[in-house]
Amino acid sequence: MSKVLEVTSLQGGYGSVQILNGIDLYVNEGEFVTIIGPNGCGKSTFLKVLFGLASHYDGRVVHHNTDVSGWRTDKIIDRGIAYVPQVDNVFPSLSVHENLQMGGIKLRTKELDAGIDRACGMFPDLELRMNDLAASLSGGERQMLAISRALISNPTFLMLDEPTAALSPRYQQKIMANIDELRIDGISVLLVEQNARLSLARSDRGYIFSGGKVVYTGNADKILNDPDIGDYFLGLKQ
Repeated sequence: MSKVLEVTSLQGGYGSVQILNGIDLYVNEGEFVTIIGPNGCGKSTFLKVLFGLASHYDGRVVHHNTDVSGWRTDKIIDRGIAYVPQVDNVFPSLSVHENLQMGGIKLRTKELDAGIDRACGMFPDLELRMNDLAASLSGGERQMLAISRALISNPTFLMLDEPTAALSPRYQQKIMANIDELRIDGISVLLVEQNARLSLARSDRGYIFSGGKVVYTGNADKILNDPDIGDYFLGLKQ
Protein backbone atom coordinates (compact mmCIF):
# COMPACT_ATOMS: atom_id res chain seq x y z
CA MET A 1 0.00 0.00 0.00
CA SER A 2 1.53 3.32 -1.06
CA LYS A 3 1.92 6.19 1.37
CA VAL A 4 0.14 9.49 0.81
CA LEU A 5 2.09 11.13 3.62
CA GLU A 6 5.25 10.16 5.46
CA VAL A 7 6.60 12.38 8.24
CA THR A 8 9.99 11.69 9.81
CA SER A 9 11.51 13.35 12.90
CA LEU A 10 9.43 16.50 12.41
CA GLN A 11 10.26 19.47 14.61
CA GLY A 12 8.28 22.69 14.47
CA GLY A 13 6.43 25.40 16.35
CA TYR A 14 5.78 29.13 16.34
CA GLY A 15 8.78 31.41 15.88
CA SER A 16 11.30 30.42 18.53
CA VAL A 17 8.79 28.37 20.54
CA GLN A 18 9.27 24.70 19.68
CA ILE A 19 6.17 22.52 20.06
CA LEU A 20 6.96 19.40 18.03
CA ASN A 21 9.91 17.31 19.16
CA GLY A 22 10.44 14.67 16.50
CA ILE A 23 7.14 13.36 15.10
CA ASP A 24 7.07 10.18 12.99
CA LEU A 25 3.76 9.46 11.24
CA TYR A 26 2.41 8.12 7.97
CA VAL A 27 -0.92 7.85 6.14
CA ASN A 28 -1.57 5.24 3.47
CA GLU A 29 -3.79 5.80 0.46
CA GLY A 30 -7.45 5.52 1.42
CA GLU A 31 -6.78 5.51 5.16
CA PHE A 32 -8.62 7.34 7.91
CA VAL A 33 -6.06 8.16 10.62
CA THR A 34 -6.84 9.91 13.91
CA ILE A 35 -4.48 11.83 16.19
CA ILE A 36 -5.49 12.09 19.85
CA GLY A 37 -3.81 13.34 23.01
CA PRO A 38 -4.14 15.87 25.83
CA ASN A 39 -4.61 19.58 25.20
CA GLY A 40 -1.41 21.39 24.35
CA CYS A 41 0.45 18.30 23.16
CA GLY A 42 1.03 19.58 19.61
CA LYS A 43 -1.80 17.98 17.63
CA SER A 44 -3.09 21.16 15.99
CA THR A 45 0.43 22.54 15.56
CA PHE A 46 1.38 19.38 13.70
CA LEU A 47 -1.34 19.94 11.09
CA LYS A 48 -0.39 23.61 10.77
CA VAL A 49 3.26 22.75 10.14
CA LEU A 50 2.22 20.28 7.45
CA PHE A 51 0.06 22.95 5.81
CA GLY A 52 2.66 25.71 6.00
CA LEU A 53 0.89 27.70 8.73
CA ALA A 54 3.47 27.14 11.47
CA SER A 55 7.25 27.00 11.42
CA HIS A 56 9.07 23.91 10.15
CA TYR A 57 12.40 23.52 11.98
CA ASP A 58 13.68 20.12 10.96
CA GLY A 59 12.60 16.69 9.76
CA ARG A 60 11.00 15.49 6.52
CA VAL A 61 7.47 15.73 5.19
CA VAL A 62 6.98 13.59 2.08
CA HIS A 63 3.77 13.68 0.04
CA HIS A 64 3.48 11.07 -2.72
CA ASN A 65 7.27 10.63 -2.81
CA THR A 66 7.97 14.38 -3.01
CA ASP A 67 9.68 16.15 -0.13
CA VAL A 68 7.41 19.10 0.74
CA SER A 69 9.10 20.03 4.03
CA GLY A 70 8.59 23.71 4.79
CA TRP A 71 6.64 24.43 1.61
CA ARG A 72 4.34 27.46 1.39
CA THR A 73 0.63 26.87 1.85
CA ASP A 74 -0.27 27.69 -1.76
CA LYS A 75 2.18 25.08 -3.02
CA ILE A 76 0.77 22.51 -0.60
CA ILE A 77 -2.76 23.22 -1.86
CA ASP A 78 -1.62 22.77 -5.46
CA ARG A 79 -0.59 19.21 -4.57
CA GLY A 80 -4.17 18.28 -3.68
CA ILE A 81 -3.92 18.73 0.08
CA ALA A 82 -6.74 20.47 1.96
CA TYR A 83 -7.01 21.58 5.58
CA VAL A 84 -10.02 22.49 7.74
CA PRO A 85 -9.03 24.41 10.89
CA GLN A 86 -11.01 24.21 14.11
CA VAL A 87 -11.92 27.92 14.25
CA ASP A 88 -12.22 30.78 11.77
CA ASN A 89 -12.97 28.24 9.07
CA VAL A 90 -15.66 30.18 7.18
CA PHE A 91 -16.07 33.75 5.95
CA PRO A 92 -18.97 34.95 8.13
CA SER A 93 -19.73 38.06 6.04
CA LEU A 94 -20.11 36.00 2.84
CA SER A 95 -23.05 33.84 1.86
CA VAL A 96 -22.87 30.06 1.88
CA HIS A 97 -22.62 30.09 -1.92
CA GLU A 98 -19.85 32.69 -1.87
CA ASN A 99 -17.92 30.65 0.70
CA LEU A 100 -18.09 27.62 -1.55
CA GLN A 101 -16.94 29.70 -4.50
CA MET A 102 -13.89 30.78 -2.49
CA GLY A 103 -12.92 27.11 -2.20
CA GLY A 104 -12.71 26.81 -5.97
CA ILE A 105 -11.31 30.20 -6.87
CA LYS A 106 -8.83 28.63 -9.33
CA LEU A 107 -11.39 26.34 -10.97
CA ARG A 108 -13.23 26.84 -14.23
CA THR A 109 -16.94 27.59 -13.95
CA LYS A 110 -18.05 24.07 -14.85
CA GLU A 111 -15.64 22.51 -12.37
CA LEU A 112 -16.74 24.92 -9.65
CA ASP A 113 -20.42 24.25 -10.28
CA ALA A 114 -19.76 20.50 -10.16
CA GLY A 115 -17.92 20.92 -6.86
CA ILE A 116 -20.78 22.90 -5.35
CA ASP A 117 -23.24 20.24 -6.51
CA ARG A 118 -21.11 17.59 -4.77
CA ALA A 119 -21.10 19.66 -1.60
CA CYS A 120 -24.89 19.88 -1.65
CA GLY A 121 -25.08 16.13 -2.19
CA MET A 122 -22.84 15.54 0.81
CA PHE A 123 -24.59 18.08 3.05
CA PRO A 124 -28.14 18.66 1.74
CA ASP A 125 -28.83 21.17 4.52
CA LEU A 126 -26.47 23.63 2.83
CA GLU A 127 -28.52 23.75 -0.36
CA LEU A 128 -31.37 25.36 1.57
CA ARG A 129 -29.04 28.04 2.96
CA MET A 130 -27.11 29.07 -0.17
CA ASN A 131 -28.08 32.74 0.02
CA ASP A 132 -27.77 33.05 3.80
CA LEU A 133 -24.72 34.60 5.41
CA ALA A 134 -22.33 32.10 6.97
CA ALA A 135 -22.64 34.14 10.18
CA SER A 136 -26.25 32.97 10.49
CA LEU A 137 -25.38 29.26 10.43
CA SER A 138 -25.36 26.99 13.46
CA GLY A 139 -22.09 25.46 14.61
CA GLY A 140 -22.84 22.21 12.83
CA GLU A 141 -23.81 23.98 9.62
CA ARG A 142 -20.63 26.05 9.71
CA GLN A 143 -18.56 22.91 10.03
CA MET A 144 -20.40 21.38 7.08
CA LEU A 145 -19.65 24.51 5.07
CA ALA A 146 -15.97 24.51 6.05
CA ILE A 147 -15.55 20.87 5.04
CA SER A 148 -17.47 21.40 1.80
CA ARG A 149 -15.35 24.39 0.85
CA ALA A 150 -12.17 22.39 1.43
CA LEU A 151 -13.47 19.67 -0.89
CA ILE A 152 -14.47 21.97 -3.77
CA SER A 153 -11.00 21.73 -5.34
CA ASN A 154 -11.06 17.90 -5.35
CA PRO A 155 -8.21 17.20 -2.92
CA THR A 156 -6.87 13.69 -2.49
CA PHE A 157 -5.69 14.26 1.09
CA LEU A 158 -7.79 16.04 3.73
CA MET A 159 -6.62 17.19 7.17
CA LEU A 160 -9.15 18.31 9.77
CA ASP A 161 -8.65 19.86 13.20
CA GLU A 162 -11.37 19.05 15.75
CA PRO A 163 -14.27 18.90 13.24
CA THR A 164 -16.84 17.94 15.90
CA ALA A 165 -15.75 20.39 18.64
CA ALA A 166 -18.68 22.04 20.46
CA LEU A 167 -21.26 20.35 18.23
CA SER A 168 -24.39 18.50 19.30
CA PRO A 169 -24.23 14.68 19.29
CA ARG A 170 -26.44 14.66 16.18
CA TYR A 171 -24.05 16.84 14.21
CA GLN A 172 -21.02 14.99 15.57
CA GLN A 173 -22.29 11.69 14.22
CA LYS A 174 -23.38 13.18 10.90
CA ILE A 175 -20.12 14.98 10.20
CA MET A 176 -17.96 12.02 11.20
CA ALA A 177 -20.00 9.71 8.96
CA ASN A 178 -19.58 12.10 6.03
CA ILE A 179 -15.83 12.33 6.61
CA ASP A 180 -15.59 8.53 6.68
CA GLU A 181 -17.45 8.28 3.36
CA LEU A 182 -14.82 10.43 1.65
CA ARG A 183 -12.66 7.33 1.36
CA ILE A 184 -15.10 6.00 -1.21
CA ASP A 185 -13.96 8.88 -3.43
CA GLY A 186 -10.30 8.05 -2.85
CA ILE A 187 -9.63 10.79 -0.30
CA SER A 188 -7.24 9.95 2.54
CA VAL A 189 -8.02 11.57 5.89
CA LEU A 190 -5.84 12.73 8.78
CA LEU A 191 -7.90 13.97 11.70
CA VAL A 192 -7.20 15.60 15.06
CA GLU A 193 -10.11 14.93 17.40
CA GLN A 194 -10.89 15.33 21.09
CA ASN A 195 -13.87 12.98 20.81
CA ALA A 196 -11.45 10.09 20.52
CA ARG A 197 -13.96 7.28 20.71
CA LEU A 198 -16.16 8.71 17.97
CA SER A 199 -13.25 9.18 15.58
CA LEU A 200 -11.32 5.99 16.37
CA ALA A 201 -14.46 3.93 15.82
CA ARG A 202 -14.25 4.88 12.13
CA SER A 203 -10.46 5.01 11.81
CA ASP A 204 -7.96 2.51 10.49
CA ARG A 205 -5.13 3.61 12.76
CA GLY A 206 -4.43 6.10 15.49
CA TYR A 207 -1.57 8.11 16.95
CA ILE A 208 -1.34 9.40 20.51
CA PHE A 209 0.65 12.61 21.01
CA SER A 210 2.05 13.86 24.29
CA GLY A 211 4.66 16.55 24.85
CA GLY A 212 5.13 17.10 21.14
CA LYS A 213 5.98 13.45 20.49
CA VAL A 214 4.22 10.26 19.40
CA VAL A 215 3.90 8.12 22.51
CA TYR A 216 1.80 5.35 20.95
CA THR A 217 0.54 4.24 17.56
CA GLY A 218 -1.45 1.24 16.44
CA ASN A 219 -4.67 -0.01 14.92
CA ALA A 220 -7.68 2.01 16.00
CA ASP A 221 -9.45 -1.05 17.42
CA LYS A 222 -6.45 -1.83 19.61
CA ILE A 223 -6.34 1.71 20.96
CA LEU A 224 -10.06 1.66 21.70
CA ASN A 225 -9.91 -1.69 23.49
CA ASP A 226 -6.67 -1.31 25.45
CA PRO A 227 -7.72 -0.51 29.05
CA ASP A 228 -4.47 1.27 29.90
CA ILE A 229 -4.77 3.60 26.92
CA GLY A 230 -8.46 4.10 27.63
CA ASP A 231 -7.77 5.15 31.19
CA TYR A 232 -5.49 8.00 30.25
CA PHE A 233 -6.40 9.10 26.74
CA LEU A 234 -10.03 8.20 26.05
CA GLY A 235 -11.61 9.96 29.00
CA LEU A 236 -12.17 7.07 31.38
CA LYS A 237 -9.84 8.31 34.10
CA GLN A 238 -9.94 11.86 35.39
